[in-house]
Amino acid sequence: MATEAPSRAPLRRPRKPTPAVLERRVVRAAARCGLLAALALGAASAAALGAHRHPSSRARGPAADCQPYGTAACLLPFPDNRFTRPDSGTATGVRVNLPAAAMPLNRAGERIGVAEYDRNDGFSPGSTVIVHVPGLDNAAAFLRTAPVGVTDMSQAFAPGQPIVLIDERTGARQLIFTELDATALSRQTTSLLIHPASGLIEGHTYVVALRNLRAANGRSLAASGWFARLRDGRSLYPGLRPQWERYGRIFAALSRAGIPRRGLFEAWDFTVASTASLTARLLAIRDNAFAQLGDYELGDAHVDGQPPVFTVTSSDALTPRLRRVQGTFQVPCYLIACGPDGSGGFHYGSANPDAVPTQVPGNVATASFECVVPSSDSAAHPARMALYGHGFLGSRSEVEAAWVQQLAGEYDIAFCATDWWGLAASDLSLLIDALRNVNQLPDVIDTIQQGVLNTLYLGRLMDNPAGFAADPAFQADGRPLIDPSSLYFDGNSLGGILGGVATAVSPDFRRAALGVSGMDFFNLMVPRGLSFAAFGEFVLRNYRDRSLHPLVLDLLQ
Repeated sequence: MATEAPSRAPLRRPRKPTPAVLERRVVRAAARCGLLAALALGAASAAALGAHRHPSSRARGPAADCQPYGTAACLLPFPDNRFTRPDSGTATGVRVNLPAAAMPLNRAGERIGVAEYDRNDGFSPGSTVIVHVPGLDNAAAFLRTAPVGVTDMSQAFAPGQPIVLIDERTGARQLIFTELDATALSRQTTSLLIHPASGLIEGHTYVVALRNLRAANGRSLAASGWFARLRDGRSLYPGLRPQWERYGRIFAALSRAGIPRRGLFEAWDFTVASTASLTARLLAIRDNAFAQLGDYELGDAHVDGQPPVFTVTSSDALTPRLRRVQGTFQVPCYLIACGPDGSGGFHYGSANPDAVPTQVPGNVATASFECVVPSSDSAAHPARMALYGHGFLGSRSEVEAAWVQQLAGEYDIAFCATDWWGLAASDLSLLIDALRNVNQLPDVIDTIQQGVLNTLYLGRLMDNPAGFAADPAFQADGRPLIDPSSLYFDGNSLGGILGGVATAVSPDFRRAALGVSGMDFFNLMVPRGLSFAAFGEFVLRNYRDRSLHPLVLDLLQ
């Protein structure tokens, strides 16, 4: 293949983009790339993102450069059971307890609040494990140490692997890959990132162990004094004594897994949140909302009760063979306020950290839908029904995409879609605000869960015979154009990700196709994906301590 001759024009450093330019880039990039493409093309983007220089945001005394049991609060390593407290009322026996005074500061001087995180009985199953290791903070040292990388993850199970993640309960090593933070600007702010290659198990506790680490010149890195005392059974100073019992369990788990104390550079453990902690809120609003329809047994695979209230606002010919039907439907709202797009976070009737969202009496969300329905001679053979999940920062109108129309026409499938509240096109400013000030992120997550409920309600309109099938807009000559006996789901990109959530909690889906999805959204895709580099840039510009940038993304995750 012929290639062009390289240009002789002098290289120029690109200008720093303004916030307005960044926002336009976000929209254009999201329109161009799906999540899988963004992930596949991530390495070049991460390197480019790390090359941006912001003199005003250079960290002074980075928080990563600290001792976990020193006098100053230290957030790394993270996650870590140092940041939990015993709680006999949770499924895991602990509850997250982050140090409020040490949380990252944004440019406005506002710290990330701990309240929403402290509700949970453990950390995210999608956590990236973050640790700053002086000496293992540059590419040469990383190559000398040779930890497992993304190109050969089987090395996670090699006998001499220097970085391991072990299930404390089973002793099994976990599939992982490691890298250095590509967004860091200096060695002081460069952390080691340990990525689980599959979701961690809810409610399990994992041990992280680092051993045989090497500096750039090949010399072995010595463990810090606090860890050496625990590892070697030496006398402990008062601040470390409460860790003796915990580290007894950690060393015992490592011994069972064939990892001796000798040679350990550092080790710690963390607990993943339980299934109940992770799912209680979404399941609670689902069960309450469907009970309002008269369906109280969602596990029986039977559609009971009445359909949601809906209104058809238009019905026209999209193509000679496809009818387009648009309208709105009503969904119980569990946010503080539900306007056109919903906002404000969940409403709770109790301050108990295990409380689930409640509906303010009369608080109802109005969501929009759009359907494409085969309309030729299909009244005698009604079309199958499929919910469609749109992509990142898209909308329900994606159901008009050419390939969806082709599926609908050639395979006699009626597709309906609603917006993924929280991550639809209309939510762009809300998402950017949450990256500038992470304290707004919980509102986005709550809105996303309300959006998933909206999708489930749209599904019930599709498979309840008294729903869409009974409306003239979905009929020809008085006969339904759609078959409500089975409901399917097809989602791509974000539709594959949130479609996985919807599939997990839907009482109605019979089959689901989840296309070009990926994980984990914030701490893996945002710092490396072409579609998402601009989102990471908002975090970088607004949280000045670059050493804590991976931790902020972990909190977002």
